[in-house]
Amino acid sequence: MRLKFPQFLVLLLMIGGLMLGGCSPEKVASNTSPTSTATSNATEASSQSTTEATTVSKTSTESIPGIKDLPRLKGKATVVMTVKGSPITIEVDGDNAPITAGNFVDLVQKGVYDGLVFHRVVLDPQPFVAQGGDPKGNGTGGYIDPKTGSERRIPLEIKPKNAKQPIYGQTITEQPELQHKQGAVAMARSQMPNSASSQFYFALADLGFLDGNYAVFGHVTQGFDVVNKIKQGDKIDSAKVTKGAENLRTSQ
Repeated sequence: MRLKFPQFLVLLLMIGGLMLGGCSPEKVASNTSPTSTATSNATEASSQSTTEATTVSKTSTESIPGIKDLPRLKGKATVVMTVKGSPITIEVDGDNAPITAGNFVDLVQKGVYDGLVFHRVVLDPQPFVAQGGDPKGNGTGGYIDPKTGSERRIPLEIKPKNAKQPIYGQTITEQPELQHKQGAVAMARSQMPNSASSQFYFALADLGFLDGNYAVFGHVTQGFDVVNKIKQGDKIDSAKVTKGAENLRTSQ
């Protein structure tokens, strides 16, 4: 269903508001709001579709430098995230997003999310996202790998519906297997596709206009009422893998 003109203006205002305060694209995690790419792709979808159709086969081979060294989740896992003393149960889907899911589970096991804040919560003019996972706490950071001293970045990973494997490094126009339904959990990033690190967001409503632009890797199975109560500045008490930890594969 097409957005009516006033609704589209509201959407643009929401997106523009989320982009304020972000740093330049070079500081990739700083501009990690699930927004800017969605807008440009929505307006250029018709011109991109032909190009994407010819490049899908190349990007689905995972021919991205460093991708082989990233953690992967082979199957499903369950993560319980506690916020203000209340649990949120997340099913992490390594079947459809193995690298994105593997990155999240690996960071949970490392304790990276414990004590971090939700630095961006957008409820008005309509529910949008609750975003956290930035070690700096202000939307400008990502996970720094102590072994390399540099930020771990993961590629944009989206699996088209009924496809055998995900597409890497680019947005898609096809319907994805994992969609931005209410309660979806996805990775935030800058305008550069392969810039996600540790920042993630909960979808507070159905956000279909983000589908194909940002990598969904799981969904809330219990505790969405807790998600709905998250306020900007609230901390993650802890995040623990309670099931499926054995499905994580790392090169470390």
